[in-house]
Amino acid sequence: MKTSNHSFFLKLFLALTVAACLYVVGLSGLQTGFGQLDVSFWLLAVTALGVGARVGVKTSDDGRHVPFFYLPVFLGLLFFDWPAAVLMTAAAAFLASLAEKRRLPSILFNTGVSTVAVFLSYSALHFLCESTAKLADPYNLAVGIGIISLLQTVAHLIAASASAGFDGGLSKAPSSRGVLSACLTYLTLAGAAGVIVRLTASLQLPQPNVIAVVFSCAVLLFLYLLFRDRDKSLVVRRDERPSKVEHEVVRKADHKTEHKAEHKAEPVVPVVSVAPMALERVEAHTSGGDGLYRGVFDYSANGIAVVSRSGDLTLVNRSLCEFLGYPEEQLKSLGIHELIHHDDFIIVQATLSRLLSGEEVTYQGEKRFIHKDGREVWALCNISGFHHGPEDTHYLVFLIQDLTDRKRTEETLLHNAFHDALTGLPNRALFIDHLQMTINRTRRHEDQIYAVLFLDLDRFKIINDSLGHLIGDQLLIGIARRLENCLRPGDTIARVGGDEFTVLLEELSDEPEAISIAHRIQRDLSIPFNFDGHEVYTTASIGIAPSTTGYDNPADIMRDADTAMYRAKTLGKNRYEVFDKAMHEVAINLLQMETDLRHALEREEFFIQYQPIVSLHNFSLRGFEALLRWRHRERGLISPLDFIPVAEDTGQIIHIGAWVLKEACRQMQRWQREYGVENPLFISVNLSGKQFAQPDLIDQVKNIIGETRLSPRGLKLEITESVVMENFETATEMLQQLRDLGVQLSIDDFGTGYSSLSYLHRFPIDTLKIDRSFVIKMIDNNENLEIVRTIVMLAQNLGMDVIAEGVETKEQLALLRKLKCENGQGYYFSKPLDVKGAETLLADTCAEGQALKKAQKPKAEPVINTRVKGIKLAPSQDAVLSGPLP
Repeated sequence: MKTSNHSFFLKLFLALTVAACLYVVGLSGLQTGFGQLDVSFWLLAVTALGVGARVGVKTSDDGRHVPFFYLPVFLGLLFFDWPAAVLMTAAAAFLASLAEKRRLPSILFNTGVSTVAVFLSYSALHFLCESTAKLADPYNLAVGIGIISLLQTVAHLIAASASAGFDGGLSKAPSSRGVLSACLTYLTLAGAAGVIVRLTASLQLPQPNVIAVVFSCAVLLFLYLLFRDRDKSLVVRRDERPSKVEHEVVRKADHKTEHKAEHKAEPVVPVVSVAPMALERVEAHTSGGDGLYRGVFDYSANGIAVVSRSGDLTLVNRSLCEFLGYPEEQLKSLGIHELIHHDDFIIVQATLSRLLSGEEVTYQGEKRFIHKDGREVWALCNISGFHHGPEDTHYLVFLIQDLTDRKRTEETLLHNAFHDALTGLPNRALFIDHLQMTINRTRRHEDQIYAVLFLDLDRFKIINDSLGHLIGDQLLIGIARRLENCLRPGDTIARVGGDEFTVLLEELSDEPEAISIAHRIQRDLSIPFNFDGHEVYTTASIGIAPSTTGYDNPADIMRDADTAMYRAKTLGKNRYEVFDKAMHEVAINLLQMETDLRHALEREEFFIQYQPIVSLHNFSLRGFEALLRWRHRERGLISPLDFIPVAEDTGQIIHIGAWVLKEACRQMQRWQREYGVENPLFISVNLSGKQFAQPDLIDQVKNIIGETRLSPRGLKLEITESVVMENFETATEMLQQLRDLGVQLSIDDFGTGYSSLSYLHRFPIDTLKIDRSFVIKMIDNNENLEIVRTIVMLAQNLGMDVIAEGVETKEQLALLRKLKCENGQGYYFSKPLDVKGAETLLADTCAEGQALKKAQKPKAEPVINTRVKGIKLAPSQDAVLSGPLP
């Protein structure tokens, strides 16, 4: 857009300049009496057009010239007071620009600026002196010379600055040194004209007009003859191109090749291909070495072009024509600025000007060119500037190596490095990069709000495992497309994991807008997908982290969005949660807990409590359930509800569970040895899902039993039905192997999982444990009572016993006994006991049992312990325990 505006203003400036030029030329033509012009004027005009327009002074290093036609023009202004001097300027400036081989817009612009400047000088002199007679006064003459020099310097500066655009960008704006040089040149020419005026006035010569003109013409002819072949401070314009310059170009190319070989700082295209280049066509039919040069030039693998100062392609080879898709003649009709991509040409434009002025010798860079069919092609360009010919004309040599295939490969590799191969979405690396730019931009504009959404698909693993990975991949692609369709333009979507996506929402009006977008995502994802006849439903849990929380790096906001997403999953999935500081504190606590868990075993912070399991028939002690407890050295007792899920998620439950199993077996073996009873007690230990999935679980249990010397019937392993049903066949085989060891098996929390009633008869199970949630509510909820009745009847029909968890009241106990539930555990009987409390209970129970056993007759049936005396019961509770059954 900026470049387009620049081009528009250039065209507008050109139009205004040409219009002003036409106006002053017309006005001067009307004021000029052509019949009154004597031979002296025509002699001056011929000299200006024939000689002055062909030679001029080079102004420092800016590549521009001050033509000598200004000497007769200034003489006409100071001496003759001719408005025809303006007409002479217009004609001479046009011829000078034409001889300099400039483009038509530049020719018109230079002519217009020069003509308008002379007209302004003419007007200023008339305003100052009213007539040429007053210019005889030295003071007025000095002021006039100053006005002319100043106006022409300003015109030179304007022309030099604007011509960079009119010449295709190869000219450059003048430096301060160039402006000073131009000012001194104009001052010298105006001063010379003033000296001629002053001398002719002082000497009072006859026909001073003719004498002044002859003197001026002689000066111009002398300068032309003196400097036309020795261009040091002066520059002679060329009228025709040199014909045979091949050997000189070869010599310069060879010299550059040797120079490059000495400085191997970066790879360059071999410059030997430049050797055959000549400023003129090298005829293929020429004999000897010339024909060889042309052959090498044409059949070089690299494209070669010789470019003139004005940007014209003077010479091109066959490889360049094939690279750009143009025939030779058509290609040579174009300017170099039309072939190089506009954006790249703007960058290299200043470098080309330095090459032309001799400030730099070579340039190398990768640039985009425009093929004839409009597509972009890449090339490595080596550009050199050199002077050639008796007029020491400036040229550029372009050596072009095709990089299009390499660039295409690089772009593919770059795209793959920052995009997901399956969905085509940006990956984590690119998302983090965009997020960092957004954070940086927000630091400068604090009123801008953005948010990060973290999406995790619900039940994707089940879909993947049941329908296969192919359907799973199609689902991920479909979700990616829906996310692209339902989000706003400018939002960034990325796939950062298997079934995890992130979204960066920028330029939000407020936080509720992010919530609205999360709603829209969940609504769109709820529409079923259809893949090969399979109708697939999916939902997503979304975490939202708004920028108002305050973030300095992408990792923090990604972490918080992830935390909010896990919170949404914990609360039931298919929902969103907005992150807040409380979540962060919970996340920090969980992280600290995970770290502390890794050291809890070695610090011996874990211990086991034992909750009695009682027979509801005669209230005898049947065994204990081992319950893991953690006493943190700084935080005290930590609830199992807090640390068990963390241990499960991190996998530490495997090591912790093995320790619990070994410690519980060791403790029960010691109790069985020290406190003998008629029916051996058992210890019940929970197995987590991760423990049960261990391939060496059977060996672990066998080794622990062997190491602790516990009877296998003294160990009961509890497994939740959800763990068993995740992989039914494997779980059944694992249970059977445990059963073969002699270990008892129990289904924990039965009725709360997968409703596995139809599979229950296939499990080698000894015990069903009724979840406490059913027991607690069965008094007030008839449905729960019927569930408990059904579980008890089912267990009895399958030859299993039942343990009811969470027995806390005498009413619950009465109902369970009425339903013929065999065993129970809960606070009604005893809270979980430490080792000392459990041993007190065992001592009390087993002491009574041993005393009764010794008192009985040898042939009488053994007396069973009928009371668990270690359990403290209220009087009303004693009545229930000792009274008749309900």
